[in-house]
Amino acid sequence: MKRYNIMKLQKKLQKELDEDRYCHTLGVMYTSAALAMRYGEDMEKAQVAGLLHDCAKCIPNEKKKKLCEKYKIPVTQVEEGAPFLLHAKLGAYLAKTKYNVSDPEILQAITWHTTGKPDMTLLEKIVFLADYIEPARYKAAHLHEIRDIAFVDIDQAVYMTLRDTLRYLESGIGAVDEMTKSAYVYYKELCS
Repeated sequence: MKRYNIMKLQKKLQKELDEDRYCHTLGVMYTSAALAMRYGEDMEKAQVAGLLHDCAKCIPNEKKKKLCEKYKIPVTQVEEGAPFLLHAKLGAYLAKTKYNVSDPEILQAITWHTTGKPDMTLLEKIVFLADYIEPARYKAAHLHEIRDIAFVDIDQAVYMTLRDTLRYLESGIGAVDEMTKSAYVYYKELCS
């Protein structure tokens, strides 16, 4: 496995993100590492995926669209109307081309960290959850409960996160990606 210089990646990334996003990113990296230790996932992969999960987040939405077109990254109808969602796919592309991450598991974890998907790998679940429960987060419903269960039953924590995310989005706050709905159905059945 390729070794990554985490400190070097942090310094490079810090130049691309605003202060709040960078602090969130560090929280996701550390939370990903903690979950990786708990569940026996490769800690370095979890740290790299957590660190780079939002590497495209601070790119303006119109530029995200143009970059996706330029790099032939498929854009769904929901993403067209809510281009902030493109930061995940575009982030995976940038992780590969700008930050020299070649590991497909890391790139997939970055790709799915926002919407989730059915039958996620352990690394994908770790980054998906870490993004939701990292220490600086405080507004989400049932956050304390999800933080507790994340270190006991990762699939249950993923289900609860998807459930709460859909409830929030369906209340009129934002667009709902079909992949999030599919992931919710999958994890609801898995945890029943």
